[in-house]
Amino acid sequence: MITTTGLTKVYRSGRSRGPEITALDGVDLHVREGEVFGVVGRSGAGKSSLIRCVNLLERPTAGTVTVDGTDLTALAGRGRRAGKELRRARSSIGMVFQHFNLLSSRTVQDNVELPLEILGHSAQKRSARALELLDLVGLADKAKVYPAQLSGGQKQRVGIARALAGNPKVLLSDEATSALDPETTRSILGLLRDINQQLGLTILLITHEMEVVKTICDSAALMERGRITESGTVGELLATPGSRLARALFPVDGAVAGPGSTVIDVTFHGESATQPVISQLSRTYNIDISILGAAMDTVGGRQIGRMRIELPGAFEENVVPVGFLREQGLQVEVVETAETVAGVPPTADLPDATEPSAALTEEGAK
Repeated sequence: MITTTGLTKVYRSGRSRGPEITALDGVDLHVREGEVFGVVGRSGAGKSSLIRCVNLLERPTAGTVTVDGTDLTALAGRGRRAGKELRRARSSIGMVFQHFNLLSSRTVQDNVELPLEILGHSAQKRSARALELLDLVGLADKAKVYPAQLSGGQKQRVGIARALAGNPKVLLSDEATSALDPETTRSILGLLRDINQQLGLTILLITHEMEVVKTICDSAALMERGRITESGTVGELLATPGSRLARALFPVDGAVAGPGSTVIDVTFHGESATQPVISQLSRTYNIDISILGAAMDTVGGRQIGRMRIELPGAFEENVVPVGFLREQGLQVEVVETAETVAGVPPTADLPDATEPSAALTEEGAK
């Protein structure tokens, strides 16, 4: 449904010898129809530039963006204003913003009607559609109130209703929950998942919160310095040894008891999550196993368990026990460095980067 190929965005200061900032550096991304896809990364990784290039609010410096089979970059033209064909293509893409972007002078219903007003729909059709969407997001009784009378979560629900006004096939979410408290965040994420399932809507969201990806995403990508460094379904990522995104999604800590041992992370999912595999391992090979840390949670709608255990002896002495665990269908990853053993968060080494300032963005767009 959404494909970017070699997507590059360079912001220029406007001066002939001014600095350049590469926000996107050849991004290849594929979002399948009907899935919720999360792009996660630290502030400055290029996430906002990516999502703004997907609907061409920012014109890419190079590369292509295809949405529902239409190459939007081919419709962009050369001028600053979007042409008729691009505006029509954009009508199939809804956008939810971090800070709501509601018009304070308009009622809730009028805010939802705004996109339909721009598209030239009649007042009767606008009103019917707005009331239908307000009911969908649980705000049917707030149609005539103004944004100032709403809580943050209610404002975001209005923003979601407005984004759905034009019956889009794709919904883009730009840090839609980062300004909300945890309880409200959970309710908004639940609403987005319900909309995804009821309407078959494809959702691309960007976030720096792992809990968002864990709660509703089918697939995810890790973004660093304007590049996608990991990508896949949540299940694939959790089954990939060494995946930093998987470790961040499902961390488990635990310090080694002493030298001369083998520390491994074992991931359980499906039926194996309820089987006494570790006790079977201990009895079968008559070895003492130390459990350094363990956790169980629901990730991507699946029950996942992860355990960090310590086996006596060097890895060469534990090849057979490790093989036993893998034969049970478990993912086994050897923890090799003192840093990861000590439980340093896997995202601690994510590089700092700087998103271009608003002033630079505006100047470079001229």
